[in-house]
Order: sequence, then structure tokens, then C-alpha cells
Amino acid sequence: MQNCLQFEIFNFQFAILLLFFSIVQNTAIAAELTVEIYNSQNVILVGAIQRWDKDGNHRNLPDPKAKIDDPAVDAKAEKHQENNWVFSDLPQGKYDLVILAKDRLRIEGFQYVPVKEFDPFLSPEATCDDEIRNLIINDIEKSPQYENKVVPLYLACDNKVVCVLVMLIRDKPTSYESENPGAATIRHEIWQYSWNYGGWQKEKRTKVMDRIMMDRVELRKWTWLWDPKLGGIEVKYQPVKIKYELPILTFTPKLKGLYPY
Repeated sequence: MQNCLQFEIFNFQFAILLLFFSIVQNTAIAAELTVEIYNSQNVILVGAIQRWDKDGNHRNLPDPKAKIDDPAVDAKAEKHQENNWVFSDLPQGKYDLVILAKDRLRIEGFQYVPVKEFDPFLSPEATCDDEIRNLIINDIEKSPQYENKVVPLYLACDNKVVCVLVMLIRDKPTSYESENPGAATIRHEIWQYSWNYGGWQKEKRTKVMDRIMMDRVELRKWTWLWDPKLGGIEVKYQPVKIKYELPILTFTPKLKGLYPY
């Protein structure tokens, strides 16, 4: 009888423990993220985008009506003091940051997410050797595309896959002309090449990050750069602080992306 009672007490305690862990697991835990930005006098927005889930799938599909000067973000930071931009209550997860500044400047973070299921997330530090890099870039340049500008911006690789952040621009006349005279499109995608049968083959699927339609004259005035330092910022339980220096664009550009042309 005593053993049965002890067993029932144990089961009750175990059930309470499971309930506690279930509540904790399903409770949104938030923390503070501070972005200290140098040369930030022209910054008008610092946003955070939780672009991907844990498997590398879209949490929200790209907005086809998105605007280049109004990024679709999950949270906006508030400016504290001169250089600090603070997300005071950011749910845990991995975020890409986007900085919008005066004079048509947008700088955005990114992550290399897998295009195929069960493939790895690649680190920005997983750099490619020159032979692989040149082979992939050459393949992209030679491949026919609807867009008249297809630019591989950043590459990362291991011995099985190569991930590429690609910028695609169509600023020549399109079928949209009748409804939107002078319209151009710009989008960014993650492409993946896989090592198959002794060679690198491009996967047909891609991960589209954004797509924007706008006046081509206006598009050509913009600077939209990408920086892996602003991507994959992980927020858990403790406050996070990162430091970032806004590039001085009059010097030799280090970041890759769209420059006025």
C-alpha cells in the first residue's frame, strides 16, 4: 500500500515537472538587444527581421508590395543616447538587422540558409577557395536569366554545398510597362550549388529574401548593401550588445550590393 502511494506521488510530481517545462518552452522569452552604431548621425531606422525558422524556412513570405525605403521588420529599435539603438523586448531567436539612413542608404544582414532540407546552415566564415569561387561565379555569369543584372555578392562553402547571396535586377523594359511605366525590379536570393557526381550543380530551388518593384530611375540612386556582421544575431535570455561602424561610402567600398549607377 505504501509503495503504491509513493508511486502515485512520484507520478504526480513528474506530471507537474512536465507541465512546468511545457509552460516554459511555450512562453515567449524576451531580452534586450543594443546596437551601438558609429557614424550614425544619418540613421533613421534600425530594424530586426526574424527571417527564417530553425530549419531555414521562411517565417513570413516576402511581401510583393515591399518598398526599399520601408523595410518589413519584426521589431524597431529606439534610439538611446547618441549611438545606441535598443530593442528592449525582443523575443528569442536569430535576427538579421537592417539599417536605413538618409540619402538612400540601406544596409542589411543575412544568413546562409540551406535550400534543400537537411543541408547545413553555413557560417559566413566558411569561405571558398579561389578555384571553387571562380567556377561558381563563372557559371552564374554564363547562365541565361530574365534579369539583366545577376550579381553574386557573397559565397560560403564546405565540401558538400556552396551557398551564394545573389542580387537580381531587371531595369530594362518589361511586361509591367503598360501598368507601371519605367518599372524595375530588384530581389535577393540564396542560391545553392551541391557536389554531385564529381561536380558542382546548381539547385533549381532558391530562397527568395525580398522582391521590390520601383521606378528604375529611383532604383539607380540607391545604395543597398549587405553585411554578414548584421546577420544571424542570436537573442536568448541575456542582454546582447553589438557594435557596428557605418561605412563611409566615399572611401573604397568594402560591402557588396547595389551602388548608384
